[in-house]
Amino acid sequence: MGQTRLLESRWDDAYAAKLDEPGKLLYRSNLLGADKRITNYGGGNTSAKVLETDPLTGEKARVMWVKGSGGDVGTIKLDGFATLYMDKLEALKGIYKGVEDEDRMVGFLPHCTFNLNPRAASIDTPLHGFVPFDHVDHMHPDAIIAIAASKNSKELTQEIFGADIGWLPWRRPGFQLGLDLEAFVKANPNSKGVVLESHGLFTWDNDAKTCYELTLAIINKAIEWFAAKTEGKTIFGGAVANALPQAERRAIAARLMPEIRGRIGRDERKLGHFDDQDAVLEFVNSVQLKPLGALGTSCPDHFLRTKIRPLILDLDTVNPDVDGVVAGLDKALEDYRADYVRYYETCKHDNSPKIRDPNPVIFLIPGVGMLSFAKDKATARIAGEFYVNAINVMRGASTVSEYQGLPEQEAFDIEYWLLEEAKLQRMPKPKSLAGRVAFITGGAGGIGRATAERLASEGACVVLADIDEAALAATKGDFEKRYSMDAVRSVTLDVTKEDAVLSAFVGASVEFGGVDILVSNAGIASSAPVEDTTLAMWNRNIDILATGYFLVSREAFRLFRRQNLGGNVVFVASKNGLASSPNASAYCTAKAAEIHLARCLALEGADAGIRVNTVNPDAVLRGSKIWNGEWREQRAASSKIEIDDLEEHYRKRSMLKLNVLPEDIAEAIYFFASDVSAKSTGNIINVDAGNAQSFTR
Repeated sequence: MGQTRLLESRWDDAYAAKLDEPGKLLYRSNLLGADKRITNYGGGNTSAKVLETDPLTGEKARVMWVKGSGGDVGTIKLDGFATLYMDKLEALKGIYKGVEDEDRMVGFLPHCTFNLNPRAASIDTPLHGFVPFDHVDHMHPDAIIAIAASKNSKELTQEIFGADIGWLPWRRPGFQLGLDLEAFVKANPNSKGVVLESHGLFTWDNDAKTCYELTLAIINKAIEWFAAKTEGKTIFGGAVANALPQAERRAIAARLMPEIRGRIGRDERKLGHFDDQDAVLEFVNSVQLKPLGALGTSCPDHFLRTKIRPLILDLDTVNPDVDGVVAGLDKALEDYRADYVRYYETCKHDNSPKIRDPNPVIFLIPGVGMLSFAKDKATARIAGEFYVNAINVMRGASTVSEYQGLPEQEAFDIEYWLLEEAKLQRMPKPKSLAGRVAFITGGAGGIGRATAERLASEGACVVLADIDEAALAATKGDFEKRYSMDAVRSVTLDVTKEDAVLSAFVGASVEFGGVDILVSNAGIASSAPVEDTTLAMWNRNIDILATGYFLVSREAFRLFRRQNLGGNVVFVASKNGLASSPNASAYCTAKAAEIHLARCLALEGADAGIRVNTVNPDAVLRGSKIWNGEWREQRAASSKIEIDDLEEHYRKRSMLKLNVLPEDIAEAIYFFASDVSAKSTGNIINVDAGNAQSFTR
């Protein structure tokens, strides 16, 4: 399986002693889900049957707590479990009419709900309910699925586990499989679990800790068996390609991801993830890459995330021709989509849902690694993780036996299962910036941070770029806690350095697949009479506020055109770009240059759907780094007031008698960055609480 490190029990008796049975179930679930060798994100489920007080009768009732629909055992909380009366669940057997009745039975699960629990029960509920043990684990370990996906999986199961673990042939999860498990346990009362063909592992016991440690022990036994059987053997038929150097792999990924993203993201924006870990490279460089890739994945959880098979892109690792790969993308995608349509048309039923997005999710590239794309970054990353699981399964199965993917009809019947379709229809409507990536310069300052907050709140992923490393690290850490690690990246950036700007956009392309929104916000300020303005002061203003804006815009334009999905550029200029101020000639001139650059770019970008607009703030003191130093002192001196009175001075000076806050600027930026302003380009919004001098007309 590529590794022999065994799972270790992390059960803490002292901690567990303080927990009730549902608490122990939660504890066990989180421990199991914390290791991807045990189960992948969202995969598998756990349950416990306990005595609870019936809220109606006050009597004790036997209740099953089981992971609810769509949950993840690694991160689940207690409210993520469905609760069902066991007597009512058992009573469903009396109305079951056979396998053709399975979908109907799901509709009866809510009638078994205990204590009005709103958490929906999953399709796997009968699998847990009908096993006559208090604690049941259903996991998807790579080592077990490698057995389950082998051609002779039944014989391998018996060879490895003897009578301890049984085997059941493939059956789609549902009511009948629950009955099959019950029948197996009755016929084999001493068995500790069962391997489900092409699916995973069930284990059980009447004690929570024993069940947990049994699950680990069974997986470890499989890991050790594979280690012994595969030692010294050629994996995947050996290598036919060599991994390129890491920097080159990353550069190729950055080149390809925006091109792919543009081609598969026209109907629904996609975000990307790049993975070049050793397990991936071993597979993509191997003799068996194409034959195994064509067989598709085996475990239902795998292909629901990854589609049944990947798209393999040909790259000569001796003489890499990346331009040639780009040139062949349209044909490769056309062929993949045609094959997906064939799969749908061949396997569909009269009542099947309409065909879904026929584009690939997983892209495999010899010498480079794996690209995965989905509607958001987390889903793209998780899809990649699932395909790594599939690689591990193929590695084990093909080394000790013959790997077999799930037959297309079985795969289709799960992918287009009406119950799965109903789950998709219950998903919340995407936020307005879902699937979009915003690159924000000055991202750790007051306006930049507020902008990132506003765009992230609407579903955008954000790249925070700032020259202040400490502020950048603090901002990134805060956003990771509140929006997840998938939603934010950071880069230390001096916008005046051409190479640094190029590198920053390469990084954004590798991390997310591209960029959709540029908020050019890096700023400084200076104040001095013209006769006291040094050349260094003048150049510093022009370098950051004009040249810096040009450099990031140029690179954004290049990326936008490669993606061919349009684009959005928002300049954060200043009231001073329209209205001159005394003792600030360098600053005002640079800001005026920004505004005119934006107009020029609006002209150039329109044919590609690239919109360029400007937001002009005024006197945004709160949270602003440029107001923390000499600029604040200089503007106070220029107005002949005390520093502490400056904010009130600007409020009174405005026509509306209001202070302008970073959040106000962020709202205007969001307007331009979103589709709300889809028909606006070359425009300016002043957010200055009213200043007649800066009226645009």
